Amino acid sequence: MIGAVIIVIVILAALYAGGALRPQAPVQYLGSPSGYEAFVPNGQTINYSGQTDPVGSLILNNGTTVHDVIWNGQYASTIINNHNQIVQLNGQFVGQNDPINNQPYVPLQDLYVIKGQVPVEQATVNGQTYYVIEANKINPADIAGFYTYDKWVPNFIAAMNMPGTTAASVVGNSPVYDWANITGTLVYQTQLYGHYGPFPGRYVLVLSNGTIIPYGVNDDVAGAALSNFYIANQIYNPSS
Repeated sequence: MIGAVIIVIVILAALYAGGALRPQAPVQYLGSPSGYEAFVPNGQTINYSGQTDPVGSLILNNGTTVHDVIWNGQYASTIINNHNQIVQLNGQFVGQNDPINNQPYVPLQDLYVIKGQVPVEQATVNGQTYYVIEANKINPADIAGFYTYDKWVPNFIAAMNMPGTTAASVVGNSPVYDWANITGTLVYQTQLYGHYGPFPGRYVLVLSNGTIIPYGVNDDVAGAALSNFYIANQIYNPSS
């Protein structure tokens, strides 16, 4: 009898540790129904509910950044793999120069944009509080992956949320490649990374004031609701 009780206690402890018996926190919806929010992985992973999930931050449409965020559900393993590929490419190329404008390559960062509000629950793992994105509650059509210069990620999300921002592609003979700045480097660098994974580049966000932010896309996470950002129907003309 004592042995049976011990077995039951062990089973209950295992279920609790795995999250099966924990009380579920209410789901919060962060961001704007008409905005764009972004999960930015930081390279760490965590075991949550028996799954290995990426950890990072969540940038909301108003610029607020939520730290200690777990992405749980669909695309979790894809995000981990693609982030690792971007990190590997950074390790391979950062420290070298762009052969066209002779400027140094810069570290790039992947991000995963959600159109609309993000369902989030609070959870405690190993004594630390996290915000858990419940990705399975998001329509796959509303999720898409991108990458850009790591220091421009907040600007990228801000630009997506600005009225009048459009997406365009840069042709191979564009004078933008010759610009001796990070913008010129990014156009070539995203094209370069596209040769090594599902990361086609040479895209730019064009703001209403004429500023451009080059970026690449992630073919593995390409929701149709964000197709206007990865199927650019116009060519960027720097003279326009």
